Amino acid sequence: MSNAVEIVGLRKTFGSLVALDGIDLSIAQRDVFGLLGPNGSGKTTLIRILCGLMAPSAGHATVVGFDVVRQSDALRLRIGYMSQRFGLYDDLTVKENLWFFASVYGIKGQALRERIDERLKSMGLGERSGQLAGTLSGGWKQRLALACATAHQPDMLFLDEPTAAVDPAARRQFWEMIYQMAEGGTTVLVTTHYMDEAARCRHLAFLSQGKLIAVGTPEEIPKQFGKATIEDVFIDLQSKVA
Repeated sequence: MSNAVEIVGLRKTFGSLVALDGIDLSIAQRDVFGLLGPNGSGKTTLIRILCGLMAPSAGHATVVGFDVVRQSDALRLRIGYMSQRFGLYDDLTVKENLWFFASVYGIKGQALRERIDERLKSMGLGERSGQLAGTLSGGWKQRLALACATAHQPDMLFLDEPTAAVDPAARRQFWEMIYQMAEGGTTVLVTTHYMDEAARCRHLAFLSQGKLIAVGTPEEIPKQFGKATIEDVFIDLQSKVA
């Protein structure tokens, strides 16, 4: 398998609304790939389709070798998903949350105990394992959410605005963990409105009004639009859909 994601002619409509309009995109294995665009550009719709949660109206896509429509159940066992509203259980401890999410993915027995210990250690959560999730700060909740989303060692990780409302120091630490996972073999697709985070991605794609309008490295994309920075491109796109 040469690419983690292959998308051909993907289209999604909701009545007369065209949310995605003929998307063609490939994402290499172990890439850290950023998906950018103004609100309403189709980012979350695309992620939901790639996670097997929504069927496209036309076209097809595969994620880590699985067809997102015909093999959606098998696909969901090989991917992780996290958003700014990731559903932690506030009345469970850090360790209990990890235990629950790992169990949902079918990890049992000694493998489960070893996986929980590894996640606690790698995410720096060991000293907080007995703390209720609801009492954690935003940055620590973010770490726990990422640990839960990757409890089953997914091949592909989807992050939908995962660092919204988190302080800059916590965001930097979060990105360090993202790159550690990519180096370990996980492909990461992330949406963000923070241009400093976009610059950390190895490759980017810009969506606007359901269309894919640019793909490239953070250095290449501004040149495609005759702009100096990624932020200039983003501001220009926002002004056109405002």
